[in-house]
Amino acid sequence: MHQIDRIYINGAFATPHGSEWADLHNPSTEAVIGRVRLGDAEDARAAISAAKRAFPVWSRTSKADRIDLLHRLHKAVAASASAQFAALQEEYGAPFAFGDWLAKTAGNAFLEAANTLENYEFERSIGKTQVVMQPLGVVAAITPWNANAFFLCGKMATAIAAGCTVVLKPSEMSALQTQVLVEALHEAGAPPGLFNIVNGRGDVVGAEFSVHPDVAKLTFTGSTAVGRSIMSAAAQTMKRVTLELGGKGPQIILDDADLDAAIPTAVASGLMNSGQACIAGTRILVPESRKAEILSRLKSEIAKVRVGNPKDSSVTVGPMVSKKQWDRVQGFLRSGLDEGAELLIGGEGRPDGMDAGWFVRPSVFSNVTNEMRIAREEIFGPVLSVISYESEEQAIEIANDTAYGLQAFVLSSNVERARAVAAQLDSGRVQINNAYPEANVPFGGFKQSGIGRENGVFGLEAHLESKAIVA
Repeated sequence: MHQIDRIYINGAFATPHGSEWADLHNPSTEAVIGRVRLGDAEDARAAISAAKRAFPVWSRTSKADRIDLLHRLHKAVAASASAQFAALQEEYGAPFAFGDWLAKTAGNAFLEAANTLENYEFERSIGKTQVVMQPLGVVAAITPWNANAFFLCGKMATAIAAGCTVVLKPSEMSALQTQVLVEALHEAGAPPGLFNIVNGRGDVVGAEFSVHPDVAKLTFTGSTAVGRSIMSAAAQTMKRVTLELGGKGPQIILDDADLDAAIPTAVASGLMNSGQACIAGTRILVPESRKAEILSRLKSEIAKVRVGNPKDSSVTVGPMVSKKQWDRVQGFLRSGLDEGAELLIGGEGRPDGMDAGWFVRPSVFSNVTNEMRIAREEIFGPVLSVISYESEEQAIEIANDTAYGLQAFVLSSNVERARAVAAQLDSGRVQINNAYPEANVPFGGFKQSGIGRENGVFGLEAHLESKAIVA
């Protein structure tokens, strides 16, 4: 049994002031595997105070000093990859290939930030005016449970590169993964107070981060509902905010698509991270002229998907993170049928032969209209909705008819045609034939998928304020 009873403040592990404990579960077995002691508002204030004290010195460091630390942080996190992978599987149930990728790449954010910083100029001239890009101050980061180390490293790296100090609240459901990461980060020898990490509840620690006057910026990845409340609270002290929120990504299969390539790609994009991904393409838009063929192929492809123990390298869909999330997915499966959609494959309950674990049957609904709940709300599970269209113009209209706009996909044998469609989609990122973007390109959403951008220069400048010095 794991017992996590320390938080990280001012460069050292400390006992929380908070006394509440939360159970940790293995979602593959439903067993309790440990407990975590949660920080409270006093712990949040202590973390902010440490970051505030560290800011004046860190904000005046040279690019060379920051780059050196970013490289040390990367090296420390990379060395912990095997331990991080084991924690991901035990505590989150990440499928083998996805978990392995997460564990090996989480620390790369520090390298990417170092590379961005290398070529960034904090001062520039406009006529006779000197424009200085100045670090904001203390940055508070709140991260979700579906890619714990990936989000923590990403938000830390950019803030540190900009000259800010950081307080972080990871999901309390990821405490084992956080512990592995913090132990690795500690080995890098960062200045005390540069980063501070408090396990705690969102409505306690996260709430304190959101309202505290000494926090200059808040960056959050999670649900749109929580993002709204954070934005409202942050507005009281005019905090800068970056919000990366929910998604309901469309995958437009154009009528010229090579289905031998498009169907496996669509399924992989829709079921990534067991469907627990804001960027997953869960609405599959298909031309009416090829609907029957596409549905047949989708059914065959989904039937091949392996669900089960994430330690099995052939498994691509693991469990839902919690009983609450499992129940949520089951509710959407019932809702789809109640609204008149046709279940092509899958359905309620666990996959055949499984009597334990929060596993879901990968499911596809056909004859879905874009007004149904399964087409409009983020399910966060391995559930896909197929919507047909008559023309390219209608496909674009359906794709954009959503409150979200985080990531979209276009599948076509003609890349130039796909680019023309992509240009008309209201989405922060559009992937053509699932080509993966470069590391430093901007990431963020349109509409209710968020505010602001992360990664590269875009993410760096989100932690800086421009100051004009006129002589």
